[in-house]
Amino acid sequence: MNLQNSRKPKMGSQGNNGLLFQITINKLAKMMLFLPFFGAAFCIIWSIIYDFESSTSTHCRFRSKVQNYLPSISSAIGGYTPQRYVWRICIALHCSPRFFITAGYYTFNSQFHVGTKNNLYKLLAGLCAILNSIEILALVVLTNISSTENFNVHENSFITFMVTSEFYMLFSCIVFKWGRTSNGRQMTPKEKKSFHYKIALFLFNISCFLTAIYLYFRHNSYCEAGVYSQFAFFEYLVVVSNIAYHWTMCLDFDDYVLGLRKCIESMELTIIKTV
Repeated sequence: MNLQNSRKPKMGSQGNNGLLFQITINKLAKMMLFLPFFGAAFCIIWSIIYDFESSTSTHCRFRSKVQNYLPSISSAIGGYTPQRYVWRICIALHCSPRFFITAGYYTFNSQFHVGTKNNLYKLLAGLCAILNSIEILALVVLTNISSTENFNVHENSFITFMVTSEFYMLFSCIVFKWGRTSNGRQMTPKEKKSFHYKIALFLFNISCFLTAIYLYFRHNSYCEAGVYSQFAFFEYLVVVSNIAYHWTMCLDFDDYVLGLRKCIESMELTIIKTV
């Protein structure tokens, strides 16, 4: 994945370094991130309307008749149709472009030189790319293998998704600030805005995740009324804040386009900065 400068190429123009097609990263990101938001919202609402009893049922209902009011994410996206079909289609369309953005982020971050610790900086930037790739792959697995089909695989995929997601957010915040404040450089207003959003969303996401874990084990241990619904609600917040964190790419790549370029004997996808 290449990052290059260009003079605002026109859509479909072959006169600009062989560029055949382009789409702004901002527009691509908004479409890409809308898909999981729409998919999750659709699955939750549809489950509440048409599969309320079964989607909110847990072992506590049979043991102490505890009522629940919200389905968990796993139940909503994988337990019923048409929810599972909608979710799988949304994630299939969502994940492919994310690999290009992950590669672009590595190149984007690697263009900064931080001095004597530059090798460590590049290693951390590479780790961010690896963690993000594993996060995407784990999302694909937990999407296509529901908890009712294979609970262990789904559970392990979810754990992998969450762990890699949290560490990716943490390390990407470090890399973002390190690269953009090295050698006396000052962050631009747009970079400061992106960084502040990243920090706030990371802290909010991990707080919601830890709260959800606490509520999950409390529900399993005590079967109290409303606790499972609180767990499900904090799960929703984890999903929304994760999507919002990745939305910050709209700020980071605001001046970039993803283009398909014709080379001498092949074609390549490249991220190009417009000036």
